[in-house]
Amino acid sequence: MLRELVLDTPLGRIAGLRGGHPGAARVLALHGWLDNAASFAPIAPLLDGIELVAIDLPGHGRSAHLPPGADYSFPGAVNSVLDVADALGWDRFALLGHSMGAGIASLVAASCPERVGRLVAIEALGALADAPENTAARMRQAIAASRALRGKSLRVFPDLALAVRARMAAGTQVGSRLAEPAARLLVERGTVPVDGGFVWSSDPRLTLPTFQRPTEAQVNDLVAGIDCPTLTIFAEPAQPYLPDPLRRARAALLPDGRLVVMEGGHHLHMEDPATVAAAIGDFFLRQA
Repeated sequence: MLRELVLDTPLGRIAGLRGGHPGAARVLALHGWLDNAASFAPIAPLLDGIELVAIDLPGHGRSAHLPPGADYSFPGAVNSVLDVADALGWDRFALLGHSMGAGIASLVAASCPERVGRLVAIEALGALADAPENTAARMRQAIAASRALRGKSLRVFPDLALAVRARMAAGTQVGSRLAEPAARLLVERGTVPVDGGFVWSSDPRLTLPTFQRPTEAQVNDLVAGIDCPTLTIFAEPAQPYLPDPLRRARAALLPDGRLVVMEGGHHLHMEDPATVAAAIGDFFLRQA
């Protein structure tokens, strides 16, 4: 059974869910963009022999937002993950990431190999890349969106059912509509009550375009630098932002990697947790 967890870190309060067996293999779980720790609630009971801590990344779920003027960046996320591990007293641990969380986990594994023993990356590996010639245009778009966001009001949902439907519909933007039970888990943890209903608890700044992305060559070097045993799990059909030839090419760069492709949607770990848990098997329990 998962229980609430709150940690104080240099960047603020980090909330999450903790379960499993204390003293067992330590696994830190990182959710996807605009999701939260509830992303791992369906699969957690099926992962035997581990101690699982699933956090709400900064600005998500019940964790604190970054202070005004701060940016949500991948380097900042890496430091947040390390701060959480430090607060837990975990010198060495494994990572379980989904989507954006798998991207962040990839960066942590590549940049801190002495701390990460194993990695399971679901529906992402490395980071989203961009061509060098798009650099200036991307920066202009990001700054314009940031200025326009200031003072913008949050949407108020009169009841949670409407928020759940909105979350389900949001999945269609990446080609994978989220099923109602999974959407409800995320919404119940990802909203706060206000006068007149509910609003998203996530920081609106998370919706801003990324200021700068690495090139594909940089991402390749990142993936090739992940030394720990890595299991990559992708859903079929592939997401538009990471087509099948590209994700297979990235997985092939892993020094000690294995790729599993299975039928499902983007949130397959929530909608088909038994199959994903079976694919993970005893991976976290093996010696690093």
